Amino acid sequence: MSPAADNVLELQNVSLALADEPLFAPLALTVRSGEAATVMGPSGCGKSSLLAYICGTLPPVFTADGDVRLGGAPLNGLLPEQRHIGILFQDDLLFPHLSVGDNLAFGLPPEVKGREQRRERIEAALDEAGLAGMTDRDPATLSGGQRARVALMRTLLSGPRALLLDEPFSKLDVELRARIRDFVFEHAWANGIPTLLVTHDPADAEAAGGAVVELL
Repeated sequence: MSPAADNVLELQNVSLALADEPLFAPLALTVRSGEAATVMGPSGCGKSSLLAYICGTLPPVFTADGDVRLGGAPLNGLLPEQRHIGILFQDDLLFPHLSVGDNLAFGLPPEVKGREQRRERIEAALDEAGLAGMTDRDPATLSGGQRARVALMRTLLSGPRALLLDEPFSKLDVELRARIRDFVFEHAWANGIPTLLVTHDPADAEAAGGAVVELL
């Protein structure tokens, strides 16, 4: 998980519509390497759909316009796996039938080959997350905060060039929310990853420290 190159995530006049009804005005936003911007707005205004458009998973019932670029290269038309974008959701989405280590292995890129090399990457990620020795643990035995850290490390192991956060802190209690939020942003900053956060909580936006966009 070495720092990313000088990535810039750019949204150029992006707009979405459902049944020919616009969800928000055309949006222009630049998030530079290591920065975190925030998108806020009422429920149903298109925040999560915007993230889906960026990562290539927008359902076909929506229509979209505008360009998404990462590191200067257009993402429009690329498959999700070709975009090198990581995303965290409200739920950690750990696989219940896999151990913690096997969950992390799922995020490793195919070029990391060999059992020993893969295990070294996994153990280094767990150590970085303060979860050393938990490789063989069942995810069901972890606390909410531990599960959130595993989910983040799985995403980072995939080597994303940008990170999307779809209210991943909303189900955590206040104290844990602050700790996990700091953990996520510190790792994104350390890896030079442009990050786009969707949230209803002004404290999340304040922690992100970057531009705040209101979708109306």
